[in-house]
Amino acid sequence: MAEEVLVNSTSDVITELISTVGSIGLWLQAIGIVIILWVIINIVNWYLNRKKGKLLESIKSDIQRIEKKLDKIPKSIKK
Repeated sequence: MAEEVLVNSTSDVITELISTVGSIGLWLQAIGIVIILWVIINIVNWYLNRKKGKLLESIKSDIQRIEKKLDKIPKSIKK
């Protein structure tokens, strides 16, 4: 009789422990998914910012080239 009570209480503790560990596992899984999504979003942002930066650099070089040509125009008109 005492052995049955001990076995039943032990199985209750084990069941409670397993459910607690299971819920912790679900939390860890959710946190992992959030971290993976955050990394993916940061990689996409980095790629888009890099692309925008290259575009801005090309626009800047085009503007400088046009300004140099515009600076030469008054010199050629004065002659």
